[in-house]
Amino acid sequence: VQLVESGGGLVQPGGSLRLSCAASGFTFRLYDMSWYRQGPGKERELVARISSAGDSTKYADSVKGRFTISRDNAKNTVYLQMNSLKPEDTAVYYCNAKSFWADYWGQGTQVTVSS
Repeated sequence: VQLVESGGGLVQPGGSLRLSCAASGFTFRLYDMSWYRQGPGKERELVARISSAGDSTKYADSVKGRFTISRDNAKNTVYLQMNSLKPEDTAVYYCNAKSFWADYWGQGTQVTVSS
């Protein structure tokens, strides 16, 4: 099983980034997919979640209206479009795959929002 995040980096406040998470080794379409983040000195928190079929999403209040989660089950990939980024969005972003029987994590990708 692998979850490989990409797309992180340094961006100025107000900028945008698109994170990707490529999955392999399990039946991607059967899993709810989420993005979590952990900022400096903070606990890991849920950013966004999308259902296995892609018909339901959930967002943390702090990112509603700025971030969009999506998935492509044909490509086994989940995305996080992040717009209007703020310094407080600085964190390591983790991809998560969850079902009733399994829970997988990626290694994380760093997002730094700074001028």
